[in-house]
Amino acid sequence: MLERWKNIKKDIRVRYTITLFAVIISAVLQTYVIQAFINPAGLLSGGFTGIAILLDRVAELLGFHFSTSLGMVLLNLPVAILCSRSINMKFTVFSLVQVLLTSALLKICDFQVMFQDQILNVLFGGVLMGFSIVIALRGNASTGGTDFIALYVSNKTGKSIWGYVFAGNVLILSIFGLIFGWKYAGYSILFQFVSTKIISSFHHRYERVTLQITTRKADEVIRAYVGKFRHGISCVEAVGGYSRKKMYLLHTVVSSYEVADIVHLIHETDENAIINEFKTTNFYGKFIRRRSSRRLILLLHRKVLRIILCNKKTLRAGSPCGGKE
Repeated sequence: MLERWKNIKKDIRVRYTITLFAVIISAVLQTYVIQAFINPAGLLSGGFTGIAILLDRVAELLGFHFSTSLGMVLLNLPVAILCSRSINMKFTVFSLVQVLLTSALLKICDFQVMFQDQILNVLFGGVLMGFSIVIALRGNASTGGTDFIALYVSNKTGKSIWGYVFAGNVLILSIFGLIFGWKYAGYSILFQFVSTKIISSFHHRYERVTLQITTRKADEVIRAYVGKFRHGISCVEAVGGYSRKKMYLLHTVVSSYEVADIVHLIHETDENAIINEFKTTNFYGKFIRRRSSRRLILLLHRKVLRIILCNKKTLRAGSPCGGKE
């Protein structure tokens, strides 16, 4: 049964369906939290959703209407377009679907308040908001906003900006506190703390990881990998301790959000490949973070293959890592 499920998951249509299903659940849950917890309790969430809610409430104070759903679209769409060239396109598209769906559901749905108690609204709302984000992330998408910016900067510079994101949220909450009172700003900070704890417990965002791949089809795996993912990969010949048969150890460092697609590609190429994932604390050296032009891709492909596979004679001899059989 497990083997059958693995084979089903290899179908790209099934994987896209799973991602879409995760995005839909995430959008429904996020809509529910905004309508049943955040708005009734006078709270403010973080990121672009929080900015949209803040603009909605400030506009209401000034006597005109600016909907949260419209704000979410206007804030997320240009950022997604600007960052899309450096972010996985599937990730960007499905994240935008999540944002647009949430925006539409805020107009369509009318969820009722569950609790009258402020603390219960903060705790339950924070937990559910955290899970709405985790569901999207585990489905290889996101809830947009600061996720786009953080991933873009990470891919461009290799540095995390979550500290700056937190500082931005503090600034938003400070403005919120000055206008609507520090009591609600304090509750909102507690709400975000609970939400962040849920996210960090169930998902690790955009870290670098090292993949160690054990395979007997090194040539095919390397070609498939280099053809789709523009990262370097090293190859070492090894001997199985039990079987005494020759095999190859491949090592590569990738972004955590790429792991699922890489594992799928490798198992498509060699279903018997063993993949071990290690957390990479620090990485020094060049790390390709964005798609190159067509010409640069072809040059890079040739260069990497020349270094890794050595030369055509070695390939014909059947030793992807060099040397003679």
